[in-house]
Amino acid sequence: MRPHAWVRPAGLLLGMVADAALGDPRRWHPVAGFGSVAAVLERRCYSDRRVTGILHTAVLVVAATGLGVLAERAVAGRPLASVTLTGAATWAVLGGTSLSRHGAALAAELTDGDLVAARSRLPSLCGRDPAVLDADGMTRAGTESMAENTSDAVVAPLLWGAVAGVPGLLGYRAVNTLDAMVGYRSPRYRRFGWAAARLDDLVNLLPSRVAALLFAGLAPAVGGSPAAALAAWRRDASAHPSPNAGPVEAAVAGALGVGLGGRTVYPHGVEERPRLGAGRAPSPVDLHRAARLSRLVGWATAGLAAMVASSAPEYRRCASN
Repeated sequence: MRPHAWVRPAGLLLGMVADAALGDPRRWHPVAGFGSVAAVLERRCYSDRRVTGILHTAVLVVAATGLGVLAERAVAGRPLASVTLTGAATWAVLGGTSLSRHGAALAAELTDGDLVAARSRLPSLCGRDPAVLDADGMTRAGTESMAENTSDAVVAPLLWGAVAGVPGLLGYRAVNTLDAMVGYRSPRYRRFGWAAARLDDLVNLLPSRVAALLFAGLAPAVGGSPAAALAAWRRDASAHPSPNAGPVEAAVAGALGVGLGGRTVYPHGVEERPRLGAGRAPSPVDLHRAARLSRLVGWATAGLAAMVASSAPEYRRCASN
């Protein structure tokens, strides 16, 4: 193993601890800053063509990844500086603590019957129109969001950080943020957002399956069944329009013993989602369980990412011999 092989895993774990302790930065969030830059570029270059969207996505993703490369080179040979850089980048791109806090708070507001507060909070979890949702609809939306966003905002960035360091962290978050901004099937973005959506599908293909396996494996911690989670994944995931949301949402539905899917209202239109899981509709208690399961999956992924990162330097050295 190369000297200082502990640097990347230590940085990833430091970032995970920082996210657990601090949550998202309240001001000057780097991801929000990237989103602002992306929005400015979109206003300047938008046209209803795939090629324009490809260029928009490529410029922003290459810039974010390149920034990570330059940052790592700037601290090369200084282990403590490298750990700090990796930790800061990991903290910046993770969203696990804020996600689970919003999920638990939404569950509490729905339990109390405070639909006004729940509708105000829901946009922090997903892009659905809260004005048209009742308590059951917001519970389902929150549970589905806990599943998908745990994969997107926790599992995937940690795994990309494990195999590609700071460039992987920043590049992945750029792709995922662009998908959230323009990767819709709306008239404006059907062509312009195609590249961002397809690239996001690609970079999440393996992480989403890892997340689904962890949801299943940790199901007993929230009173669920790994067998039921795996059965729902195998039976229902392929019917979902997203190749990555399907496995994680189906696994969570099975783990919690609930049924997800159905009519889903977005600002750009209505989608009829397939049924995932064979149980009853989720309750606020199930949303609490989903938030706890999300936290557990996050910590399990951090441990897995640290192990992968520890083995990566040895692999690179052997490959070069």
